[in-house]
Amino acid sequence: MSEHPLRPDHTGALAANPPGKARLGLIAIFGSTFFELVGYFMLTPLLLLRLKGGGESTALAGLFAASGWLGVFLMTPFASAITQRLGRRPTLWLAALIPVIATAGFAFTPVLWLWFVFKIAAGMASGLRWVLAEAVVAEFSPPGQRGRYVGIFETMVGITFVVGPLMLAWVGADSDRALWIALGFMAIGLAWSLLIPRLPDAADAHSAKVGLSGVWHALLAHPLIMTVGFVGGFFESGLTSILPLYGLALGLGATVAALLVSASGLGSALMMLPAGVLADHMAHHPGQRWGDGRTVRLRILRACALITLLATLVIPFVAGTPWLAAPVAFLWGGAGGCLYTLAMIDIGSREEGITLVNSTAVLVLSYTLGGVLAPALGGAALQWAPTLGFPALLIAVAGLGWWLLRRADSPQTEGTLRV
Repeated sequence: MSEHPLRPDHTGALAANPPGKARLGLIAIFGSTFFELVGYFMLTPLLLLRLKGGGESTALAGLFAASGWLGVFLMTPFASAITQRLGRRPTLWLAALIPVIATAGFAFTPVLWLWFVFKIAAGMASGLRWVLAEAVVAEFSPPGQRGRYVGIFETMVGITFVVGPLMLAWVGADSDRALWIALGFMAIGLAWSLLIPRLPDAADAHSAKVGLSGVWHALLAHPLIMTVGFVGGFFESGLTSILPLYGLALGLGATVAALLVSASGLGSALMMLPAGVLADHMAHHPGQRWGDGRTVRLRILRACALITLLATLVIPFVAGTPWLAAPVAFLWGGAGGCLYTLAMIDIGSREEGITLVNSTAVLVLSYTLGGVLAPALGGAALQWAPTLGFPALLIAVAGLGWWLLRRADSPQTEGTLRV
């Protein structure tokens, strides 16, 4: 397979959208995403703790956390087809409405199988919003500042990892109001979505491949995205889903265990924007001291993968010193988030429209695969082999990601692994 050259940042989206309208679109997407995710990251640990409080096993609670990621995984390949049919703005409205309905369902019924249905439905809607919002932010960002804007967006998402659990801790995980407050945040996100202005049809709206065919084409073009996305999803979001369970296994209280999610989110919030700004700065150095944009991003990706591996190697020592759990969660969230951010900047630098949605879908699919496997396998490992199995699982994933990124673009892998 031949190398696809990195072409200059596209400007078609900005040409079709006056700066004021593009700015309003970005603000609306930022705001709606923020409120929806605050509600989501308040809701997820709350539901997990209620399952455990109701006597359910750690493994089943892990499967429940994974079911939301399963919904994302099921929807993501068809995001471009739905967007092509409905248009970008109506699709974003639909993606904001379904989580509100699902959260209301959690409030009105204790039936466990219905909780799984609601969780999967909310995950499917989140996958739709996730792919489209990321693509629109990357496409509408000013040329030469894509790293900055994508970094700001991802940082805002990381902040919701912190704010949601902090709201839960403030209200109280045992409070009856907690679920309704989470629903309120999601309702505000839905209302904010109505501010999204009319977006023009993508230039390739009728010519681009969509659905499974479009995703497969994007995957063949950028196979390393799968590695980057999987490791990022495993450590940033997948493990975040079960950090409350990990905290309980270490003997921490319910509230402190939930706050480990905040430690992971704080890492994302503090590390992703600097990574994006650094990528812009290094790629646009007048003397190309660090290489072109693609080379720069690969260098930073390797560094983030190494940080993830080093943090994971500390896990065997956490059982004896539980205070280490928070710094490790911080590094997992930060380095995992940076892996995703750099990959999103890369595909946003060379694609637009439906084609960009397809490539974003590949990234989200791989990230989601990591998000599904981490709580499912991690929850089982915490229940049946917390001392040996859990660290071994994490070290295997972190080590594989670092090794593949180290081999990228070496002579023996030229043309097979690339961003």
